[in-house]
Amino acid sequence: MTGLLVVVVALGLLIYLAYRGVSLLILTPALATFAVVATREGHALAAYTQIFMGGAGGFITLYFPIFLLGAVFGKLMEDSGSAQTLANGIIAKLGANRAILAVVLSGAVMTYGGVSLFVVAFAVFPIAAALFRQADIPKRLIPATIALGAFTFTMTALPGTPSIQNAIPMPFFGTSPFAAPGLGVITALVMFTLGMLWLQHRSRTLAHEGYGDHPDAAFTPDRELREKAAGEGFDLMELPVEKPPVKPPSFLVALLPLVTVIAVNLLFTFVVIPRMDTEFLALPLYGETNIEEVRGIWAVIAGLVTALLLLVAMNWRRLPQLKQSLDNGANASLVPIFNTASLVGFGAVIASLSAFLLIRDSVVQLGGDNPLISLAIAVNVLAGMTGSASGGMSIALSTLGDTYLEMARVAGIDPDLLHRVTAVATGGLDTLPHNGAVITLLAIAGLTHRQAYFDLAMVAMLAPFLSLVVLIGLGTLFGSF
Repeated sequence: MTGLLVVVVALGLLIYLAYRGVSLLILTPALATFAVVATREGHALAAYTQIFMGGAGGFITLYFPIFLLGAVFGKLMEDSGSAQTLANGIIAKLGANRAILAVVLSGAVMTYGGVSLFVVAFAVFPIAAALFRQADIPKRLIPATIALGAFTFTMTALPGTPSIQNAIPMPFFGTSPFAAPGLGVITALVMFTLGMLWLQHRSRTLAHEGYGDHPDAAFTPDRELREKAAGEGFDLMELPVEKPPVKPPSFLVALLPLVTVIAVNLLFTFVVIPRMDTEFLALPLYGETNIEEVRGIWAVIAGLVTALLLLVAMNWRRLPQLKQSLDNGANASLVPIFNTASLVGFGAVIASLSAFLLIRDSVVQLGGDNPLISLAIAVNVLAGMTGSASGGMSIALSTLGDTYLEMARVAGIDPDLLHRVTAVATGGLDTLPHNGAVITLLAIAGLTHRQAYFDLAMVAMLAPFLSLVVLIGLGTLFGSF
């Protein structure tokens, strides 16, 4: 019982101190060491160097290319003016009478193509503000509208998305980015529909408010906000401060790299890699692995690299400071991956304690004979505790991934279904008020939690949770498809 109390205290301190702005790079090893010392289990230094660093290092080894390439891609989309062109084009096409739909779709197109949600928020907000003001829609709905397009179905549900939330389950379950595509599309449609219904309902209900008296001044992030945002996947210090390109790219030029990410990803997953002779992966030189362990990662890497080369080639003159953009994008990937890896290391230490056996047994029994329910609850709760979708998922899979895979094998459940349930489950409680993306989005909009968080939670927490219920129900009845 003492060990269980220590784990609860460590998690509680992690939530509180992370919200207060303490760096996870310092916080996670300190709390992991505290847990080992307080439970009197094992050796503190050995737990740090062999367990904590082993877990963190393993995560970095697997996912660093995706963090790196994704951050560089987002940076180049921003600096070339492509992100702004996409936002302008989609919103202009739909017009002020469909302001909410226009903002949602502009965010969805960019994030599904691999652009960082923080880049999307900065690119879309100024246009959304002008559009909402023109249509006299309450400004307080803008954060929820951006969140629906950037934080929900394109991050977790749509098959093929290059998001890290869709990539993390692949090595654990031997799946691809297109796991359970039919179920993923249905889940995305449910998420999108519920979110749009809520936003349209609220725009009618709050019509008497109008846009409101808001100056919409330029936003400048402070140090604490930059730290919170970095933990969620982007370093706000790397956002451009220089003037935008004199002649931005056409809509087609801006869209083509996003299409390329998905198309090449699909091509490598189902055509190129299956035709490759990959028996060499069993050699000690390559870690004695197999193609199922790396297929998904290879496909995402190929998609992002191809799209990056195309993006640079088509926007060469719009990127006069290409070296600086590449450097900034690469640098922006470091803090996010080390923060997430540190959470994985923390989870590995907690999993080494005897009290974790009680936690594991309790969690896996929550769903009765259906491991999908237990998996969804575990990932959701951990994502909420850490305030991070990728962090919560990483802890859950690094500590319980093998257990759920074995449970699925016994129950005859396709690993693809495990993958999709895991990814979608990250998009619920991660949107609690202390989430870095939530804090950043509200700051960009110049609104408080009190003004805008309720609607944001409805579309980015409740709608994903209800869609997860639909996903589990369909998967249980019909299996993976």
